[in-house]
Amino acid sequence: FSITVDACRSIKVKFYKFELKVAVLLFNSLEFLIFFPIVVVAFYAMPHRFRWVFLLAASYYFYMCWKAEYIVLILISTIIDYYAALMMGKTPIKAKRKKYLVLSLCGNLGILLFFKYANFFSSSFRELLNQFNIFVETPVWDYLLPVGISFYTFQTLSYSIDVYRGHTKPERHFGKFALYVSFFPQLVAGPIERSTRLLPELAKKVKFDEGRVSSGIKLMIWGFFKKVVIADRLAIYVNEAYNHPGEYQGLTLIVATIFFAYQIYCDFSGYSDIAIGAARVLGYDLMINFRQPYFAASISEFWQRWHISLSSWFKDYLYIPLGGNRVVKWRWHYNLMVVFVVSGLWHGANWTFVLWGFLHGFYLICSNITKGSREKAAKFFKLDRIPALHHLLRMAWVFVLVGFAWIFFRANSISEAFLILHQISLLEFSTAELLRINIELGWGEILIALASILFLEAVQIYQYLTNQELPFQNNRTSIRWAFYYTLVLGIVFYGVFNHTEFIYFQF
Repeated sequence: FSITVDACRSIKVKFYKFELKVAVLLFNSLEFLIFFPIVVVAFYAMPHRFRWVFLLAASYYFYMCWKAEYIVLILISTIIDYYAALMMGKTPIKAKRKKYLVLSLCGNLGILLFFKYANFFSSSFRELLNQFNIFVETPVWDYLLPVGISFYTFQTLSYSIDVYRGHTKPERHFGKFALYVSFFPQLVAGPIERSTRLLPELAKKVKFDEGRVSSGIKLMIWGFFKKVVIADRLAIYVNEAYNHPGEYQGLTLIVATIFFAYQIYCDFSGYSDIAIGAARVLGYDLMINFRQPYFAASISEFWQRWHISLSSWFKDYLYIPLGGNRVVKWRWHYNLMVVFVVSGLWHGANWTFVLWGFLHGFYLICSNITKGSREKAAKFFKLDRIPALHHLLRMAWVFVLVGFAWIFFRANSISEAFLILHQISLLEFSTAELLRINIELGWGEILIALASILFLEAVQIYQYLTNQELPFQNNRTSIRWAFYYTLVLGIVFYGVFNHTEFIYFQF
């Protein structure tokens, strides 16, 4: 099947001869800019005891703007985990609680596997049989992938597992638990919150705080800038190059890959900033999801900085239960590979994502194996005497490795990924090839894109050196307001307002 997003804020999903168009309440849409202030004003205007009801209704409305029928799936997951947790709370013996954990795992993962992976496994099985000249018709289901299903499924599973382990007590208020599952700022693309954090947050009595509201709005503005000024502009170039890889060579595809590295970062971290900022305006704190990941000096550090809520989820609920690094070396490497292959599959029902996950697992295993040799090489070349240069070289190498893996993540298929690699190998620094870099965007737009990337990096270097979550939050008022006025003007004059969906919505 194929997914396309048109300019009138809708998604068209085509399954062979079946087409369906649905409306979406995107963060980067006029509708959300109307919806959110109404929610904020109504939220603070009503008594505390009614706020959870209002937020739950707003969250369900937010999701139903995408596809109303699929709210049933969220309700099913909510009911299953609410019941399973209550029963586990009534059962002091851990062994007897296991059946309720199994109920939660089977219920949630069953829904996820059917809606996200049924057609993938069916088609993969058919293609495998075809390799042995066995031609059969496997079933194909015509349905739309529920937006954000991987995110809220993992959020509810973490709750059930934590109750089973005794790390948290069951939430007895069904409505408040339903709000934990569906809280609209982070419902469809995270951060993937833990019940130990979000349930207490949603239970606290919130008072209007001008400082928190201001901080939240500023973080949302920074997120909007990253999305509509940087990510959506780069998407035009990236989509052209990656959707027609046979038409372009070397430098064009290298630039497209670098652009995609920044596109996906600005798109996803932009969403996270908007989500965290929106929750903060309402008085609630969500976990940080990104910390300048391209400043990482190792693949391990990259995953401590990229999509932190997901990487920590896999660490706590898969990697450590498998044994983590507290096992013999071969088993440790096996655990790493399992986690990253599953992580790749979590991102999408396509072998490109599986290979992307495999590559990151391979990187980490190689890093562990070669650690001693690399330290000796650094001493031999006396890089340990110039730590800043050594750190920069390591950062550059990590960016190259991550960028190489992004080729498989972004490519439409495995065959196209290898075609892109082949085309890149035909590297020609000719004038003709350089002139072709202006595909779709034009040189003016490319210069804006490059300037915005440089601006992003300058801000992030400052954040990195000062350890600030919000840019210039500790600076003088004049500097702070000059920065945010610049962001607003940048959004107004240089934003790409084609209502492009956030990349991680498809996961």
